[in-house]
Amino acid sequence: MADLTHLDEAGAARMVDVSAKPDTPRRAVAEGRIAMSAEATAAIRDGAVAKGDVLAVARVAGIMAAKRTGDLIPLCHPLPITSVAVDLITDDIGVTATATVTTTGKTGVEMEAMTAVSVALLTIYDMAKAIDKGMTIGDVRLLEKSGGKSGYWTAP
Repeated sequence: MADLTHLDEAGAARMVDVSAKPDTPRRAVAEGRIAMSAEATAAIRDGAVAKGDVLAVARVAGIMAAKRTGDLIPLCHPLPITSVAVDLITDDIGVTATATVTTTGKTGVEMEAMTAVSVALLTIYDMAKAIDKGMTIGDVRLLEKSGGKSGYWTAP
């Protein structure tokens, strides 16, 4: 089990010690999607959802979630995030969320980017569920990351 960084020699969960790692610029981009009825998408796009501006609230929720990832994912390090951007693009049957997170630190921000996307999409569901309870959230994934020992990576 020594190859699994979040387990000690006895197999117990642990937070990885990153204290000896150098601070380097880190960046991660993640995306996800919520599929819904054309009616719900139109209401979101047109600002006609009773709870308010769905996209604005979802964007702020995603930013807040990225900043709180260390509180939500048990073995994640709390990071000094320097930037979070959440972009929300509507089409005829849903919304695609993309989050870009940056920091300069000892570990990457992949989890922060995926958390931002996930919470933004959950917020859209919460705000529009009166119109379409059958919305589906999915395809949350890392698109790219840079920085640290492993350098640049992009999804195939």
